[in-house]
Amino acid sequence: MGTRSRRPQLLWLLLLCGTCARVCGCNETRMLERLPRCGKTFAERMREVAVWKWCDLSQFIVFYESFTNCTEEETVVVGCYWPNPLAQGFITGVHRQFFSNCTVDRTHWEDPPDEVLIPLIAVPILLTVAMTGLVVWRSKRTDQLP
Repeated sequence: MGTRSRRPQLLWLLLLCGTCARVCGCNETRMLERLPRCGKTFAERMREVAVWKWCDLSQFIVFYESFTNCTEEETVVVGCYWPNPLAQGFITGVHRQFFSNCTVDRTHWEDPPDEVLIPLIAVPILLTVAMTGLVVWRSKRTDQLP
């Protein structure tokens, strides 16, 4: 019976806490104090992964998901939306710390030499002009069709 009488009080408490974060606004100072906890946990978990595997997302995706969820939770707890510029700055700092040496190897595309490029452009243009001329010429010669 004592628990039933506390349920409305707990409900009101939850409602008030939920609205307090929205009414009171974003406490950026508390957010910046809480986010390093997520970074510390992520750093500890990344020590389990060999440094040369840091660029292979499959090796630490679970840790990174936990890190992302942690930053979101800590940001929302203090009444801030997520992502926001301060949280993004923190996340970017963590990226610089762990993934600054990860580059994407992309193929560098170059134009072919002019000896190849000019015919590839000129032939379709000339064929289009020739076919258009042929159609016009044939359409004017309707009297000679069998």
